[in-house]
Amino acid sequence: GHGGPISCLCMSEDRRWLGTADNGREPLLIIWDSYTGIPVHTLFNGPTEGSVIALAFSKDAKYLATLGGGEQQCVHIWDWTNEQDTPLWVANLYSELGFQSYIIFNPGDSTELLSNSDSQVLFYKATEGNLEYIAPYLNDKSFNQSVGSLGQSLFHWRGQQALTATSAGNLVLWDEGDEAAGRNAIKLLPLQREAITVLTSTDRWIVTGDVLGHIKFYDENFRLMSWYSDFSLDAIASISFSKDAAPEPSQDYPESCILADQPFVSRSFVVSTVRATVVHVKTPGGGPQTLLREHCAPLHAVACHPRRPILAMGSHSGILKVCDYNTKLTLASRVYESERIQCLIFDPQGFYVAVGFASGAVHILDASSLHSDAEDCFHFSDNSITHITFSLDSMYLATADTGKAVTVFHLHSSPGSTTQQWQLVGRHISHYKPIRELLFGVHLDSTRPRLLSLAMDRRLVEYDLDSSMEQQLLVLSAERVEQSAVPQCMTWYPPLSTERFLLTASDQHKMKLLNSTTNMCRKTLLGPTYESPVQKMVVLPGSSYTYYLAFITKDKVGLQILPLDGNPYSSLAVVCHPGGVSQLVCSFDGRFVFTSGGADGTVLRWRINPHALQATAALGGSHLDPFYALLEGGRGGTLCREMEDLFYYCQLRHQGIDSMAPRQVSTSIPLTEVPFLMRALGFFPSEQELEDMQNEVKFSKYAETGKYVKEVDLAEFLRLYINHRPAFGISRKELAESFRVLGFWDGSGRMAIPRDQLLELLQARGEHMREDEVVECLTVLSGEHMREEVEGEGILPATGASEKHAANEEYSLDCVIPESISAETFTGHILGFPSCMKTRDKSCPSE
Repeated sequence: GHGGPISCLCMSEDRRWLGTADNGREPLLIIWDSYTGIPVHTLFNGPTEGSVIALAFSKDAKYLATLGGGEQQCVHIWDWTNEQDTPLWVANLYSELGFQSYIIFNPGDSTELLSNSDSQVLFYKATEGNLEYIAPYLNDKSFNQSVGSLGQSLFHWRGQQALTATSAGNLVLWDEGDEAAGRNAIKLLPLQREAITVLTSTDRWIVTGDVLGHIKFYDENFRLMSWYSDFSLDAIASISFSKDAAPEPSQDYPESCILADQPFVSRSFVVSTVRATVVHVKTPGGGPQTLLREHCAPLHAVACHPRRPILAMGSHSGILKVCDYNTKLTLASRVYESERIQCLIFDPQGFYVAVGFASGAVHILDASSLHSDAEDCFHFSDNSITHITFSLDSMYLATADTGKAVTVFHLHSSPGSTTQQWQLVGRHISHYKPIRELLFGVHLDSTRPRLLSLAMDRRLVEYDLDSSMEQQLLVLSAERVEQSAVPQCMTWYPPLSTERFLLTASDQHKMKLLNSTTNMCRKTLLGPTYESPVQKMVVLPGSSYTYYLAFITKDKVGLQILPLDGNPYSSLAVVCHPGGVSQLVCSFDGRFVFTSGGADGTVLRWRINPHALQATAALGGSHLDPFYALLEGGRGGTLCREMEDLFYYCQLRHQGIDSMAPRQVSTSIPLTEVPFLMRALGFFPSEQELEDMQNEVKFSKYAETGKYVKEVDLAEFLRLYINHRPAFGISRKELAESFRVLGFWDGSGRMAIPRDQLLELLQARGEHMREDEVVECLTVLSGEHMREEVEGEGILPATGASEKHAANEEYSLDCVIPESISAETFTGHILGFPSCMKTRDKSCPSE
């Protein structure tokens, strides 16, 4: 139910209610019924600033306390059982008190709480309409010895006293003084040398956990009664005790450390550690049972076996695990003590696992045992391996690294030997920006493998795998596939037609089908539009009639119906890792997809439900209904009617406006009229984009009929318009950023671009414009508004401009454009936008 990473949770005393909070842009506070897993109450009006970083239920679960994490911290107490959307009590905290990170109710009095930072403990008391707090004084001078940083706190079951654990192994004892002074630190108890990380209680015992993984039990007089130190755990993160009936004393329990011949009776408990280990300790007599031992560092590497329900995972902690994702059983594991695993993959036969490390090393392991020979470990790069892939015949292995280089290995058979050995083919720095995708395929006329890479430099590079030059990887071809968009990923398009395609996705929410042989853009389509663009995609295994495309964005995982057509209702996406998703793979049978969250150290398995997606697409309408819905105003709106009028006007224009001959009624217009119609509708594509549009229509039926298409009807034009125009238009923010990059802060505190620089960019960079084209375009765009602005700034003499305009003479560039044109002038008076650039703040850097 949360839209952001869950930042904290708490349980009620009876374990019935679970409270969770997140730190998203619109944080939610949700109370769940833990018996059914159903949310019973949601609070939308949490802290006014920042997220919730700590939660606590009162003992009777009537009240819920939240501790905000913004610059101005605040404590809210909610009576969530009355379904109120406003808190009962609120306390705003001063920043001088330190960043409070822990909060707890007094189990004997629901109107009392405490919270603490690493240096300050606060005690709260709820009165009629107010939540007041005191901040008792505490530092090293209080007891003439080091106190240490404060950790967790606890109310003593006696009610008046409270305890706080410290990083120096001490307990601070708080007790009530006079009514005005409240609680004060009255004693510092040195329990141990190691830092105490957890402080809790059960029955009549005070329980601590420390950085060594030891768990100790003390009585109410702080005498050590028992401890557990042989579990080989790392630092303790939490301890949770069973809520079953209190156990009866028996000889099965261990002896107390203080009372001779008396058993030490405690409940069973669960311990979690900072390195993602969860252990269950059953009393009496039961040893520790490891429930979970997971990755405690960023996890980016995940791969599925090509023939079996097996998943491999690797993290920056150096742990490589292979498990059966149906039974959840670990089949094999290996730990690299000094390496960080960055990526991995199974070969198509399922015999090998290739692992890429952040150090630049590459290891090729046996898929069953995870063992490797020394000759199968390579280290030809000092840069982190970001991509790793096998050819379809398992004979080639390719890697890409952060040094923008591609390295290829080949499984070579030595003459007269039955064994095969991996050898380096070559390495090539083929890009000047980070590589986004590395992909093997096969040539159309044979089964020979081919290797392609796509990078943020917008270049698609193919490599020569048949080169006879020893340990040299040569480039076969390199083509620019995007003009302004930045490619994010690519994959092979399934065989839905006689033509073979590469599918690419860009940061402008567009997808392109490129001919696999010529790399010609054959189709441009509107991709999924879920705030962030598609980061990675994979075609799910399917029949020859039905295919689906799984994809991930910055924080979502989604499913898309194939073939692509730009229909927005043909895709669905849900939040998977709100902190960011780093990898996507699918199972061998296409039933599941797996996502890794990178920094959150988790891998999630998602079941594919194509029927839900098909139902959503059906509800979106058929034929052109989904595309009309994307037009401003819909099918009956002004834009749609204007499009129809202009479409028919293009027919008249092509036949000649002044022609007296009988008109030929038609439902289509020539392909040559498409650029004019696009511009008339306010979309100004570049010459390359126009060429892509014309090729898209011209070759749309060539593979089937061998003939070119030279006309386009209104339905086809509507699809072209929707798929090719910017997904979200051109924002003022983008224009402001362009001026920030190209311009300078002028004397009046505005961003401006020198005229000479602007003209040079228009005429010498990108798609070149002639000088007369620049004059014509800027004159038409500027009109009287531009002239009035320029004359008002005193840059262009009003008289001279009026005389030239009256004489209908051709303007020079000096007359049309002032010496320096400000962002406000360009956006407001040339493009007709409201003002988007403000006067420069004096604190702004002078870049």
